Amino acid sequence: MSLSAYYEPMQRSSRRLALLVIGLIAFVIITAIFYQIGMARLEGKPRTFWQAFGWAGESLSTTGYGADSTWRHPLMVIFVVAVQFVGVFLVFLIIPIYLVPFLEERFEERVPRTADAKLANHVIVYRFGPAVETLLQRLKAKDVPSLVVEIDEPQARAVMESEQPVVFTRNEEDVLDVCRLAQARAIVANGRDQENAALILRARQLGFAGEIYAFVEDPSHRKPMELSGATAVYTPRHIIAAALAAHASDRISPRLPGLEQLDGVARRELRVPSSSPLIGKTIRETSLPAHVVGVWHRSRLHTSPDTLIEPHCMLELVGDPDALEAAARMAGAKLMRDRGPFLVGGFGEVGRKVHELLTDVEEEVRVIERGPGADVDVVGDVLDSSVLERAGIAEARALVLALDSDDSTLFATVIARDLTGDVPIIARVNHARNVENIHRAGADYALSISDISGEMLSSRLLGRHARLREEHRRITRVDGAWIVADSEGRAIAKLG
Repeated sequence: MSLSAYYEPMQRSSRRLALLVIGLIAFVIITAIFYQIGMARLEGKPRTFWQAFGWAGESLSTTGYGADSTWRHPLMVIFVVAVQFVGVFLVFLIIPIYLVPFLEERFEERVPRTADAKLANHVIVYRFGPAVETLLQRLKAKDVPSLVVEIDEPQARAVMESEQPVVFTRNEEDVLDVCRLAQARAIVANGRDQENAALILRARQLGFAGEIYAFVEDPSHRKPMELSGATAVYTPRHIIAAALAAHASDRISPRLPGLEQLDGVARRELRVPSSSPLIGKTIRETSLPAHVVGVWHRSRLHTSPDTLIEPHCMLELVGDPDALEAAARMAGAKLMRDRGPFLVGGFGEVGRKVHELLTDVEEEVRVIERGPGADVDVVGDVLDSSVLERAGIAEARALVLALDSDDSTLFATVIARDLTGDVPIIARVNHARNVENIHRAGADYALSISDISGEMLSSRLLGRHARLREEHRRITRVDGAWIVADSEGRAIAKLG
């Protein structure tokens, strides 16, 4: 940011304050002269200029009148009263209009209006939000410079306070003029669809040849956005919906591909209670009748034999029905249901996509939404425990929370977990910073739009392979035995 751009507003406020001081002094002098003339001619009590000047200062500042406190001539009384009201008015005028802004400009750091002249090879992010939150963190961790461009000043100030480089402009048309476009390596458009399209078109018109990635709210805008010049267009809400649905249903994304080749063997999950004798043991030390092929904790699947079993984690077991039931008894827990309806709380863009994906593979789905509509099965608030009971949470296979607000998701998780301890809760989250709290509230699997978008874009910008899910395993046969192996062929468990 140039020095002239930084100091110009401060110079303007200084000029305004200087003019105010000069104006006040002139007004006090003029008032004193009129008072001196009035006291001599109307009251017959001559005053020196400095006596009159002192009276004018006392009256205009509303601090008192000194020796002069009574006047006889009507014109003099009217003059004094007028000066008194002007003094009161000036107090309320000067403080909020002149002094407060002046002090704010002195003590509050201003949001930059232009990018640092040394900034180069950076990623321009238009508009801050959940979709780019994790991306910015990953770019910073890899020492890739980035710059957020904001048209909302409070949001720009919040970004600046998080120590993220940012520039602010009130005019959308000036966005590309303040961010050193010619030196940038890529653009990420995170505004409204129409804003993104206009930004992309203008960037291409200005000759920007780098990559431009755009997010769209309406999936039907993907093609127009690409025609505008975007390198790639993403719909984070649909992607997170696909991840949630895939985690919920084995029909969409089998956790153990190849397991169906083993007759009489199934995969089941159980939640480990805090009173379980397995707490504190490793997978290697469990010695259960069924094979422990993984431990789900905080949305992460851990498959190392040395993984510790913690309270409320989910064990993933493989075995025949008798072995699975025996393992559950030894763990002091119940197996999660592998039948029953999926409850979907919230029927916005994410909820509708989750419903579509689950019904496409013929899963039973019950939608909970505040208002009636097509495909809504239970009308009511998911934050109402009676609504969850009416929807059949006691018999549900899982509850998928697809709410727009993280606060609502957290509260709904608490309510649902209080109603039942043996129904998996799968939650959509906006901000990555809220994932941990929603896990603490009782969610088994929580995925944020921030993480999804950050993983996709950082893989493109940093040249990495994106892995949005952790359960990359398969069943394979080696030397006559069935082996559960990870994506790199390492054995996790031997079956039989």
